[in-house]
Amino acid sequence: MSTTKQTAPKQGGAKESLNTLCVQAGYQPANGEPRQVPIIQSTTFKYATSESMGQLFDLEASGYFYTRLQNPTNDFVAAKIAALEGGTAAMLTSSGQAASFFALFNICEAGSHIVASSSIYGGTFNLLDVTMRKMGIETTFVSPDATEEEIHAAFRPETRALFGETLANPALSVLDIELFARIAHAHGVPLIVDNTFPTPYGCRPIEWGADIVTHSTTKYMDGHGSAVGGCIVDSGRFPWQEHADKYPGLCQPDDSYHGVTYIERFGQAGAFITKATAQLMRDLGSIQSPQNAYYLNLGLESLHVRMPRHVENGQAVAEFLQAHPAIESVTYPGLPTDRYYALAQKQFGHGGCGVVSCVVKGGRSAAEAFMSRLRLFAIETHVADARSCVLCPSAHTHRQMTELQLAAAGIPAGLVRISCGLEDKADLVADLRQALA
Repeated sequence: MSTTKQTAPKQGGAKESLNTLCVQAGYQPANGEPRQVPIIQSTTFKYATSESMGQLFDLEASGYFYTRLQNPTNDFVAAKIAALEGGTAAMLTSSGQAASFFALFNICEAGSHIVASSSIYGGTFNLLDVTMRKMGIETTFVSPDATEEEIHAAFRPETRALFGETLANPALSVLDIELFARIAHAHGVPLIVDNTFPTPYGCRPIEWGADIVTHSTTKYMDGHGSAVGGCIVDSGRFPWQEHADKYPGLCQPDDSYHGVTYIERFGQAGAFITKATAQLMRDLGSIQSPQNAYYLNLGLESLHVRMPRHVENGQAVAEFLQAHPAIESVTYPGLPTDRYYALAQKQFGHGGCGVVSCVVKGGRSAAEAFMSRLRLFAIETHVADARSCVLCPSAHTHRQMTELQLAAAGIPAGLVRISCGLEDKADLVADLRQALA
């Protein structure tokens, strides 16, 4: 297994812009090597001696032995995402859901407690509220708009992480990253932020104080609905050793891996991702396939070109819907009337994303009738790719939640999540107009 950090190599001695990193970071071919990231479609790797492979299993040498843990293709792409987010190490996972689980479970165990924003993706809410609770890990949910005192009150001695989404799916509430980071650090725990919707093009949470960043790379990073995947990025800034009693998995010997102490062997910049790889990926195996990593890299190379169009289309659609009499309300942080507008202007340097949420008058039945009349917007369980699509969260992605849970997550029955793709904005508005007529 590779023990090197998945970071972007230096590009000519200067700090390149994010636009350049999208294209060039992560993989630098040597003389005569492939210009494009190679797909290492192999489960195993050959070694000349038993001793050389044994050093890999002892985490004493750099290399690869089995793709269930790591693969060179994946590491090249993880290095690019680490560079885009400004982190020190990263790992790819099989999905965004796996990334969220690994990021939390890497520092939690039975008896641990998590504080999380209530305004998060329904699948992540269920992961925290049901599945991880069965594992003995409890979660207290707080509103992203809660006061500082209310958030502090949710913490317990056994709290190990604070979790939220930069731009919530589908409520589009904006997390005050600086505030949540300050509260997390006051309790000696890291802030873990899902940055799927803005992507690092729109927001870099580490610059605002976040410690760990996760992504569903299935969305804008891939951009074409071709490959499911996830990613975890470590900022390398959280002082695990200062809170060693809370994080024995990082700061005490790992008996399942020859007694290695991750923080001592790999330092503050590499301990978190190395443990997640050597321990969680080893045992749970939620690896992203090299083929999917290759597709992901193709998407990343145009991320900086695509995101401005998504934002432009989202803004146009939001402004149209806000003025339409059949629409009860519109949520989009780019609207000056939006409650999160000021915070979005502060945190999202290039705009948020192309996702707009609106509430159709008449509730769920009216929302579903509206969606059935759309021509360019497909009804599908997806969001944030080149083709525009819609869904009704209360009827689809969040239907497992109770009415109280839906209300806490900011999801009315008539809410429609609209994902604006890369089509012409005039055509998208025309389609919405005819469907609402």
